[in-house]
Amino acid sequence: MNKPKWILLVTTLVLIASAGALLHHLKTNQRLGTPGVKAVARPGTTVMQLDLPENVLDFTSEKLEQADVVTNMLPKDTSFASRRYRTSTNDFGITANIVMMGKDRTSIHKPEYCLPGQGWRIDSKTNVTLAIGGRQPYQFSVAKWMLANSFKGENGQPQEIRGLYVFWFVADNEQTPDHWTRILWLARDLLRHGVLQRWAYVSYFTICLPGQEEATFARVQKLITASVPEFQLPPRPADSTALANNK
Repeated sequence: MNKPKWILLVTTLVLIASAGALLHHLKTNQRLGTPGVKAVARPGTTVMQLDLPENVLDFTSEKLEQADVVTNMLPKDTSFASRRYRTSTNDFGITANIVMMGKDRTSIHKPEYCLPGQGWRIDSKTNVTLAIGGRQPYQFSVAKWMLANSFKGENGQPQEIRGLYVFWFVADNEQTPDHWTRILWLARDLLRHGVLQRWAYVSYFTICLPGQEEATFARVQKLITASVPEFQLPPRPADSTALANNK
């Protein structure tokens, strides 16, 4: 083997060893971050108790249990909350979910994976800014996806329905509607501070007839802005954030 090949081999081995050492250091020295949603620890486990508000505006709700196919597929330290909201007249329903990771980041995956698997076609993707009121008002961005599906009507002919999917990701003092931004921030916080941020994936889903998409979104938006203060922690002021990062 000539000299250039030896140099390339040695360099490659050094890089592999360095990467392995870095990964081992991060794994053994990382600490799990604080959730960005209200959560209660369960003794002896990293799974946490989450919940969504039971009654919001003119909505009542029922708590939904996760299907075995979901809990068996995701890491054991994944935390869940799910509710089905309905208006008092029972003419409108919305399903809300929270999925929060533990030490295994595979608890959360790209939304593009599960929706097509359930028969939904993603027609459009936009981001919108929502305003949260209360004692500490703030704004945050969410993803708004319009979906399409079809089923056989009573006459046997296919009938199209529309789906509205609104979601975002939230961790300790961090929030984004973008999956890859979340991944980037997760790596940044791990490298800079040794903190594996405990990201949660929050989503609201409902269906409607074609042509009713914007009216439906207006109703979903009202539920989101009224319910978010009940389960999501507001961002900290800039001075307290800097103090927390320096600890």
